Amino acid sequence: MTSETTNSHADVQRLCYLAGLPRATYYRHLNRRSRETAECELRDQLQRICLKHPFYGYRRVAATLRRQGMVVNAKKVLRLMREDNLLAQRKAPFLKPPAERPGGVLVVPNLVRGLVPSAPDQIWVADITYVHLARTFAYLAVILDAFSRKAVGWAFENTLDASLAISALENALQARKPTPGSLIHHSDRGVQYASIAYRQRLAERDITISMSRPGNPFDNAKAESFMKTLKAEEVNGKAFSDLSDARRRIDSFIADVYNKERLHSALGYQSPLEFETAFAQNKAR
Repeated sequence: MTSETTNSHADVQRLCYLAGLPRATYYRHLNRRSRETAECELRDQLQRICLKHPFYGYRRVAATLRRQGMVVNAKKVLRLMREDNLLAQRKAPFLKPPAERPGGVLVVPNLVRGLVPSAPDQIWVADITYVHLARTFAYLAVILDAFSRKAVGWAFENTLDASLAISALENALQARKPTPGSLIHHSDRGVQYASIAYRQRLAERDITISMSRPGNPFDNAKAESFMKTLKAEEVNGKAFSDLSDARRRIDSFIADVYNKERLHSALGYQSPLEFETAFAQNKAR
């Protein structure tokens, strides 16, 4: 023990003696102040994270804090979020657009049931959803890599014909350039994916076609989960002035928030981009 530390203890002992208090009372008060300061810092970080990611639950918030170097228990994060009214915003009801589906559409069996991809560009999953604009509907087609959950191609238009799905596919092919014969493309039984033009484009790149069973949304669960996230965290409750405004904001959410920042529990609380980067680095080693 240094002389400086000895003098400090002596000063504390003398002051406690003059105040008629035991030293233990002083140190308990000191520890309590230290804990209060640490909790204030934690609450400040919680506010910052929840302001930036208002749809994060307490587990994702806790994971974000750990990534920042803080040692924190998820249950404590949940308690503080409840006390500060920071719990994640919830999905709101949404209008359903009219839909027409012709009969007699060509379908193929589900080839990905039970398959677990071990690398990117082995399985792509595709889906289409609607976005309610001020006076009409627009439609978003998205293709995800089933390994990393990364959105690899998407298109947003005011038409629901096959050209929408083909545009998303072309964007994905240009961005990823998958090896011919190595990729399975899985979707629901929508007419866009069953169209001759779409199937022909897949055949040109030697991509195997797979489709969900009738009336079974779990067969395309990863794509469905993405659409749920998009609706809850970006679309619902937003007022888009027109198609261009909606496209700009949805593009930004997918490219800058979902792919780069949003943490996925299935990926060990990493973003899709981080997960793919880590995979590539491990493979290189």
